[in-house]
Amino acid sequence: MSSCRKASLVFFTLVVIAFAACHDKATASAGPVAIRADEKGFTPSSVTLKKGSLGVLVFTRTSDDTCAKEVVFPELKLKKALPLNQPVEVSVPTDTPRTLAFTCGMGMFNSSVLIQ
Repeated sequence: MSSCRKASLVFFTLVVIAFAACHDKATASAGPVAIRADEKGFTPSSVTLKKGSLGVLVFTRTSDDTCAKEVVFPELKLKKALPLNQPVEVSVPTDTPRTLAFTCGMGMFNSSVLIQ
């Protein structure tokens, strides 16, 4: 196994461990960030991305008992449907430090992406 592949595997493992340990916040400097949408809203509810990093969020709705059947980024004028059990990628710009809010379609579940 190449050293690059080993490093990628180690990084992925650390991301999974960090995600499992901290359900409501996630920090990523590289790679996509997994976000679950269910009856509790979005988990993690807050994501921190490093300025200039890959700004990809992967939303997966895991329940029909939720109003989070779509994700809305008001500032970006972006709305994406979240089909049940299907990952949906959303790219967010990370060129400027800021906080981007995202919500469910009804605005009941409020979450954010902090770019710093």
